[in-house]
Parts: sequence; structure tokens; C-alpha cells
Amino acid sequence: MNMPEKEVQLPGVVASESELQGFLSKPWPSLVNMMKRLDGDIMLLGIAGKIGPDLALTALRAISEAGRKTKVIGVSRFSEEESRRRFEDMDIELVACDLLDPDEVGTLSRVRNIIYLAGRKFGTSGNEELTWIANVVIPANVARHFRDSRIVAFSTGAIYPMVAPLTGGCQEGEPLGPIGEYAQSCLGRERVFEYYSGVNNTAMSLIRLNYAVDLRYGVLHDIGRLVLEGRPVDLTMGFFNAIWQGDVNNQTLLALEQCTSPPTVWNVTLPEVVSTRAIAERFGEIMGKEVAFTGGEGPVALLSNSAKAVNVLGPPSVSLETLIRWQAQWLLAGGRSLNKPTHFEESRGEY
Repeated sequence: MNMPEKEVQLPGVVASESELQGFLSKPWPSLVNMMKRLDGDIMLLGIAGKIGPDLALTALRAISEAGRKTKVIGVSRFSEEESRRRFEDMDIELVACDLLDPDEVGTLSRVRNIIYLAGRKFGTSGNEELTWIANVVIPANVARHFRDSRIVAFSTGAIYPMVAPLTGGCQEGEPLGPIGEYAQSCLGRERVFEYYSGVNNTAMSLIRLNYAVDLRYGVLHDIGRLVLEGRPVDLTMGFFNAIWQGDVNNQTLLALEQCTSPPTVWNVTLPEVVSTRAIAERFGEIMGKEVAFTGGEGPVALLSNSAKAVNVLGPPSVSLETLIRWQAQWLLAGGRSLNKPTHFEESRGEY
């Protein structure tokens, strides 16, 4: 369950949200070095989501340590004041824009480096048309406007078919097999970016992410919370991949230098295939709780092989065992939850 960690100072416990944010936004030395070379400003589209604030702060810290004056720009609808308030203490230029409106997108500055975070997942069932509009039309608006930029766009490992754990997970070049309309629309998003990359020779990277861990949400949060509260853990999806959100932030920004046409694809997650049962039992050990289960472990799961990202972008800095320990202590201490379940147990692609 363990893997080598980078030479960074990791705490035994993450005791507060300010401490959590500090570790989520800690830039790797390789990212600081990249910022010394990177030309142009950075714009984050869809910055107000779960990942955006800490990804932006990671960029800011790396830019500062690199001694550069690169500007970070955050774009979102900012329909609620709270979505703006999270950025008050950051040196970020905020721009309100409805990315679904091509005229509004056309007013955005054409900066050199784009991080694409926009997308829709939960609430798809019963509103499939909204998910398709968000996940396919917005990428077309963005790709047309930023044809001369580098674009790093988030995708998901859910577009792969489910495979047996012994395979080690799907690699980037393997055939795709999205299950359900959410995953299908995400493949649509990739295809739209691929199309405009080819038509306009736009350099891109596509980040196929599997389960980021932030202590306030994520698959480990969901499993640990079930164990703590004495509720059964569903084994329908018996295996999964996960990764520290801080490592996602670093690998995503580093992918800016790896953008190509056609797009380069990256599976971003820890290298291990993780057993849902084993994780629940480990939480039980740490928390001193009996663990109950429901559902049967299927022979296949949504799994990705991240060897390419590890070898090129760099290995994750936080091991699975450290993440489990941090998550268990966070929950035991009553740490805040965003109350946004991952639905990790979903095997039919219905969100």
C-alpha cells in the first residue's frame, strides 16, 4: 500500500483547513522550475469549482518562488458571492463569464496558457441534455477562442471500460468504453478538443483524473465517513484509484509544457489499484471501529494506469497510507466536509 514519497515535509496530522490548504497548494520544485521558463499568463476556466481555488493557489506559489510576474486569471460565472469570496486573499484577476455563451467567451483575453476546469457530472440522470451541453458545447466555444493558446483540459478515467484489477488499469492508448451518459459526454468533450486541436494546430493536454482526495471530499472521505458512522461500505465497485489533490494540481500545471497537437493524454492518479474492502478495514483499524459491508465485489472496475504521468510529470508526493491516515484523523477530529459524495460505488454510470 505504500510508495516512495518526494523529499517533502509531511505532517502526521492535517489539523486545520488553513494547514490543509497549505499542503494542497504546495508546489513541487519541478513546477517552480517550469514557471521560470513558462511564457505568458495563466487563465483557469471554471475556477470556482472544487479544484479551482487550490490549483490557482498552487500556480501562484510556484510563480512567486520562481521570481516571476506571471498573472493568474480566474474565470467563472460567479453566480454566488461565496464563489468569489474564496479568492479575496489571492492575487488573482477574476472575470465573470458564462462559458456557454460564445459572445461572452469572445470577450476573454487570449492568454497563452489555459487550464480548463469546467464540466458537469452530478445531476446528469434526468437532465442529460444539460450535461451534454456543458461537457461538449463549452469546449467548442473555448477551443475556437483560444486556438493559439496551450490548453490543459480536465477529463476523467470514467471514459475507459471497466477492467480486472490484475491488469493494472487502462493505459492512455487503449480503446475507450464509457458507461452512462456522463462518461459518454466526457468522451464527447475530449473529441471536441481533439477536433479543434487538429483543425487549428492547438497544443493541448487532456487530464484523465481518477478520484482526487482533499480530506473534505473524495472517495477516501466517503469510505472513512461510512466506517466512522457505523454504516456499511458498498463493495459494488470493489477497486479504484485515488490521488492527493495537491499532486493533481502540480501534475496538471506541469502538463502545460507537454501540450501537443494532437493532444497528449495523461492518466492522473496514484499507481496503485486500491481495494475498497482493504481501505475500509484500514480505516476500521485506525478508528477502532467494526466495519460492515454490503454488495458483492465485481470482477472489474474503473481503473487507470498512471505510469506515463509518473515517469514524465513526476511521481506523486503523498502515499496512499499517508492519505488514509490524514483522512481518518480529519474525520475523527470533526473536520469540515463539503458534503459532495463521489458515488464511488456507482457501476452503471448514473450520476
